[in-house]
Amino acid sequence: MSETTRQGASDRDQEDEAVRRAQEERLRKVWAAPKGWRYWSAVNNTEVGVWYTALSFAFMLFAGVLALIMRAQLAVPENNLVTPDFYNQAFTLHGTAMMFLFAVPIFEAVAIILLPQLLGARDLPFPRLSAFGFWCFLIGGVFVCGSIFFGAAPTGGWFMYPPLTTEERFTPGYGADIWLLGLSFIEVASIAAAIELIVGTLKCRPPGMRLNLMPLYAWYVLVVAGMILFAFPPLIAGDILFELERLFDWPFFDPTRGGDPVLWQHLFWIFGHPEVYIVFLPAIALLAMIIPTFAQRPILGYSWIVLAAVGTGFISFGLWVHHMYTTGLPAISLGFFSAASEAVAIPTGVQIFVFLATLMTGRVIYSVPMLFVSGFLAIFVIGGLTGVMVAIAPFDWQAHDTYFVVAHLHYVLIGGMLFPVVAGVFYYWPMISGRKLSDRLGRLAFWLMFVGFNVAFFPMHFSGLAGMPRRVWTYPEALGLELPNLVSTIGAFVFAAGILTIVYDVLRPRGSEPYAKRNPWNAGTLEWLAEMPGENWGVRSVPVITSRYPIWQQPNFIDDVDKGRFYLPDAEEMKRETIVSSVLDGEPEQCLRVPGPSFMPMISAFLTGAVFILATFHYWYATIAFMALATVSIMIWLWRGTAIIPEKPEKDVGRGLKLPLYTSGPISVGWWAMFITMTGDVTAFIGLIFGYYYFFTIHEDFPPPSGAGPGVVWPMVSLGLFLAAWGAAWLALERNRARRIGAARVLMGAGAGAALSAAAVLLWGPFATGLDPASHVYPATVWVLAIWTAAHGAVGALMLLYCLARSLAGRFTSDHDIDIANVTLYWHFMAGTALVTVATLALFPLAA
Repeated sequence: MSETTRQGASDRDQEDEAVRRAQEERLRKVWAAPKGWRYWSAVNNTEVGVWYTALSFAFMLFAGVLALIMRAQLAVPENNLVTPDFYNQAFTLHGTAMMFLFAVPIFEAVAIILLPQLLGARDLPFPRLSAFGFWCFLIGGVFVCGSIFFGAAPTGGWFMYPPLTTEERFTPGYGADIWLLGLSFIEVASIAAAIELIVGTLKCRPPGMRLNLMPLYAWYVLVVAGMILFAFPPLIAGDILFELERLFDWPFFDPTRGGDPVLWQHLFWIFGHPEVYIVFLPAIALLAMIIPTFAQRPILGYSWIVLAAVGTGFISFGLWVHHMYTTGLPAISLGFFSAASEAVAIPTGVQIFVFLATLMTGRVIYSVPMLFVSGFLAIFVIGGLTGVMVAIAPFDWQAHDTYFVVAHLHYVLIGGMLFPVVAGVFYYWPMISGRKLSDRLGRLAFWLMFVGFNVAFFPMHFSGLAGMPRRVWTYPEALGLELPNLVSTIGAFVFAAGILTIVYDVLRPRGSEPYAKRNPWNAGTLEWLAEMPGENWGVRSVPVITSRYPIWQQPNFIDDVDKGRFYLPDAEEMKRETIVSSVLDGEPEQCLRVPGPSFMPMISAFLTGAVFILATFHYWYATIAFMALATVSIMIWLWRGTAIIPEKPEKDVGRGLKLPLYTSGPISVGWWAMFITMTGDVTAFIGLIFGYYYFFTIHEDFPPPSGAGPGVVWPMVSLGLFLAAWGAAWLALERNRARRIGAARVLMGAGAGAALSAAAVLLWGPFATGLDPASHVYPATVWVLAIWTAAHGAVGALMLLYCLARSLAGRFTSDHDIDIANVTLYWHFMAGTALVTVATLALFPLAA
């Protein structure tokens, strides 16, 4: 039978209502959420995304309560409502929770819900990774926020500047350790979600959806997830240095032993300023979906807004010194970073003007989401103008560390993020729950929030210029700051009333209310294919896309999707499946089987979380034990749930198209996940290398005279062994593909042995030469680079042994080799890491 004949027969089958009902029943059963206590093993985006979003909002409410306590304390001068210590704890946790537990996670949470729907995919490619990220987020967030109930919360501010937080005499107790290790664990969750979102956007688009046809939200997801990949790892590198100083007295930030506290500011703000745009751009992404719907026309300047989003993300990494103008930097540095801070206003302005032009050329439908969009435009423009002011170094010298900066920060973050997020809640709530939120309560909430926000934060511009410093517990009456502070406190409580109105609207019972009609806003993008109430399968069939607004622009589109006339209309083998496509053109490449419910992500997250928590309190033996258990749990997760050899090589996915069920190399989502993970890992490594060369620039004797370092011999021997392990991994892949299985297995074992030997030799160098990491920053920096590289070598050895075990168990073959293909990719990065480390530790001192 020809392909055309088969396609015709398939199309005729889809016109049979009984056939369609049977298909739907199979899909419904395959994608159903587990029942009872097993519900918490769910991994589907429709469950995990909702959990993630709800938890993010819960942390926001927690941080908001802390903010109200702070405002009540500052309402009148010389107040003693709370103690200075509690105020510092509340201040630190407010900023920490808002930035790390709400502003970034809410983007990832909402994207986990929306992205599969927007892409017409059944799910993201690694649903268990999403679940793992959620459980990490829950554990880390509760650990950090819960510390305040025991009087043990951090008190050094959400920025944790040393030496205030590195010396026990200034910050006794475990507060700083809870902040460092708890947030490091949360950052694992953020990076895991970023990997999922990048691979999902690049590889799980429907057939025909080229990059230039992607919804704007998907573009923003790609940009912001990429920014997370480059912004969070330097902070992780800084956290490592910070915690080593607190735990073991390695002097990275102690000037008396060669360290420098300004290094922390560099590593923190390399993360911190891009994070402002990591927070802002996802909110803009929601507007990019809402505005065309209520203007009832496609967005104007699609290409311009994509370029502006990419440009904003790129320029944001050149702004970190924007926060360091008062640290005594050279004038040329001030000029460069001031110019970059001004330049970022250009792509931001492009995005705002595109939205205004779309509204002006459309027929605007007034609604609650559009009210919040209007509030965003008004508030964010004010924040942007004050941002231009503080980008000018002479003005910043005057306004730095005053309430003027507090006002600017909140106008940008609340105006630029929270108002669009609330607009998105009202817009997308029908898709999540099947019912619309109340228009009456929505309007009340908007005016309470809009008025309350401006009453709370606009006076802070004036109080800041009048001399009100940041981060103070109270202030004397003689400064004349009573009235603006009292007004700000009143506004904060009015703003909180608006938030509580939305919370009530979301949580109130709706048993008697009818479901909303399908596509209640008459939108044009794929997420509104969802029925009311929706199904867990995402889309009834994976569509072919030829336009940016297919519901508006492709005739009979919804009916064709509903009747299964596109791809994967059935689940014959009772497996969860979606389509993997090419990165550029959206050409179908694989029918991907995604894993179903499992408790292993939860178990792995709890065991990994225990490692961080136990290390916080210095229970070292228990830490090592749980590290081993966490490693075993992850191995079990991977062994059972990844790279499963299918029962047949390919599958008919509909319309006469057959796709492979198993792929390896750059076609596979696993290869992309490894590549993206290692890109983030290299970024953290660059942060550590940056520290080494930063110390070189500020010291005349760094590295110290020859003889004080790890020498040349041991590092070079280690490099040779690392390169041998890299070569063994590469050759193992080639021998396996050539069906020389025995040789491949020998190479895997030999590569693991070489990697472990390389790690041991690299650590032996500084040990044998007597480098004491507590004596000076140079040996401390040598040790941290050696440990980083050795640890990665040990992980690479474990990966090779895992591949060897899989090969012996028959779980990968010459034709099913994704395990060794991905491990070889890891070793490409590992070889580069070893080369840079050895060149820095052994060769650079000779040249210097």
